[in-house]
Amino acid sequence: MDEISSDTTKNTKLPINNLDLISGKMESKSAEEILRWALDTFAPRISLASSFGAEDVVLIHLMCGIDKANTKIFTLDTGRLNQETYDVMDQVRKKYGVTIDVFFPDSSSVEQMVSIKGMNLMYNSIEDRKQCCDIRKVKPLGRALRDLDCWITGIRREQSTTRSRIPKVEVDTVHNNIMKVNPLADWKSDQIWKFIKDNDVPFNKLHSVGYQSIGCAPCTRAVQPGEDPRAGRWWWETSSNKECGLHWELIRNQDKKDK
Repeated sequence: MDEISSDTTKNTKLPINNLDLISGKMESKSAEEILRWALDTFAPRISLASSFGAEDVVLIHLMCGIDKANTKIFTLDTGRLNQETYDVMDQVRKKYGVTIDVFFPDSSSVEQMVSIKGMNLMYNSIEDRKQCCDIRKVKPLGRALRDLDCWITGIRREQSTTRSRIPKVEVDTVHNNIMKVNPLADWKSDQIWKFIKDNDVPFNKLHSVGYQSIGCAPCTRAVQPGEDPRAGRWWWETSSNKECGLHWELIRNQDKKDK
């Protein structure tokens, strides 16, 4: 990885004009190699954004094996998560001895929203659902990323059409041009589950009953055989662009590429 490391300055954001070079080189690298490079380059200003789905626990296992001291994890607690998600969070803490930084939504914003539109406003319209996601997830994410130069995600190309062309390394133009690393972009679902089984990695038990993508309890259901992996997210909506807002740039970039 020396030829890539020479393009960077430790603990500083990468210049955008180096992105094409670095991103191109990273496409042929393994998830472990990418994580090692990212941790070497950006620690301690780097963290994994984890919802504690299957991909995220794979990344936690890999990161702890590479550099446990600099393995930082944050999660967004929307106040509407499944108990199974809290269970696996505690299992991960105990197994790996890591600290998980939890970001909550602004309580006054939530109180105002539900007092006007109700607790289950997400079912009223796409606009109301996006408002709920914005208050409960997007704004807390902004706070979580404020002091970082790089964040790591578990998103994969196989998950949806909006994610089908994600690079392994990119600039997050939504969040002050920090780097965004997607080490598992080219992994398939069977690779994820083989890794979890082979390494005895704790995982969310909702996966065992048909949940492929896990978010808030009111907005996630099990996926039926033959359905798209993200069909269980906001299943009452007809749009194929099903993103909560944490990765809205995926839809924007997809639209640009399709034009």
